Amino acid sequence: MLLGLMLLMCAPPCELTALLLTATPSRPVEGGSVTLTCNVLVPSRRLDGPRQFCFFRDSRVLWPGWSSSPELQLPKVWREDSGSYWCEEKTMAARVTRSPRVQIRVQRVPVCNVSLETQPPGGQVQKGERLALICMVARGTGDITFLWYKGALGLNLETKTQRSLAAKFEIPAVRDSDTDKYYCAADNGYGPSLSELVSVTVRVPVSRPVLTIRGSGAPAEVGDVVELRCEAQRGSPPILYRFYRENVPLGRSSAHAGGGASFNLSLTAEHSGNYSCEANNGLGARRSEAVPLNVTVPTEDRKELLASGILKGMLGVLGPVILALFCCGLRKRLGRRPSGNPRGSPPSPVPPASSYVNSPTPLQGQSVYENANVVRGDEVYSLVYHTQQERPPAVPPPRTRVEDQNASAIYFRLKKANVTDEDYDDAM
Repeated sequence: MLLGLMLLMCAPPCELTALLLTATPSRPVEGGSVTLTCNVLVPSRRLDGPRQFCFFRDSRVLWPGWSSSPELQLPKVWREDSGSYWCEEKTMAARVTRSPRVQIRVQRVPVCNVSLETQPPGGQVQKGERLALICMVARGTGDITFLWYKGALGLNLETKTQRSLAAKFEIPAVRDSDTDKYYCAADNGYGPSLSELVSVTVRVPVSRPVLTIRGSGAPAEVGDVVELRCEAQRGSPPILYRFYRENVPLGRSSAHAGGGASFNLSLTAEHSGNYSCEANNGLGARRSEAVPLNVTVPTEDRKELLASGILKGMLGVLGPVILALFCCGLRKRLGRRPSGNPRGSPPSPVPPASSYVNSPTPLQGQSVYENANVVRGDEVYSLVYHTQQERPPAVPPPRTRVEDQNASAIYFRLKKANVTDEDYDDAM
């Protein structure tokens, strides 16, 4: 016994070994990398022989198992990688040393800035085409649950969970009922985050329009105002309508809220022909069937047109002849009219001279008429001279030259009136 104790006292001191596990970074974030290092704490005396190391998490060996490297690189860690880690060392003598346990918690980044996009962009999609709703987050780690909703009431359309910052939901062929507002939500364990509302409009191409002609009556006549009404039964607004006569554009009109459009036309004789219209909302133009319109000319208008044509022809041919004859007749009439008495103005009356012989009482007056040829309308005016005759004396006085002149003056005026009457008769 004493010998054994002495042997122990002579033996070399024991070589103590200690391990320490460290993680870099100590608070890793999801999606990032972590480096595990198994640090060997040894005494000052040199330890002989190679050593191997192995890393563990919650009693599970981490790949690649035993190796000669005291470090282990974890390229990406997630929240489920959180747990209790340690390392072990094994010598050539198969002696194994274990390090103390280290708790590693992987931090998760909450999602933020959730947005919803559409393909095709703008939310305008033609009926029957594919619509894609893409939900995206600006930041967020781990498994993210994406949800898509339709309408203000939030009808759930689809739910997907994946480890990415974006997810897609598709409608293979949209219908009219798919026109609505949409939004999405994303959640990675910290509560859902919602996107803004996005409007989706399913656009429908126009159907073949129908043209109707509405007028005051049938048949259509010159001067009537008719309404050309073009309407497509289907088609997303706004719709642009164009009107044609024999494929010649007449005008156009827009229906911003859908429905039809009208074009008013005042008819002339040249408006007879085939009419059509076209509808277009940007998804393709459709043309209506041709509608005939016959414009009739009233009988009175035909007579007027015929008479006007004949008159124009006669004036073109006989106009110079008629003008020459008219000028000739006017010259003759002007030559026959007396120069001293313009037509339309009565002559100044020249009362006859009277000579009174001593007589007790004068005789009753006598009236002498003179045609003055004053024509106003259908009236002819005459001048009446009233002369006072004296009682003849017992012995008639001798005729004087003055009395002869008065008598000849009256006779001259009568003859002159007769000539003027002839002028009036010619004028009538």
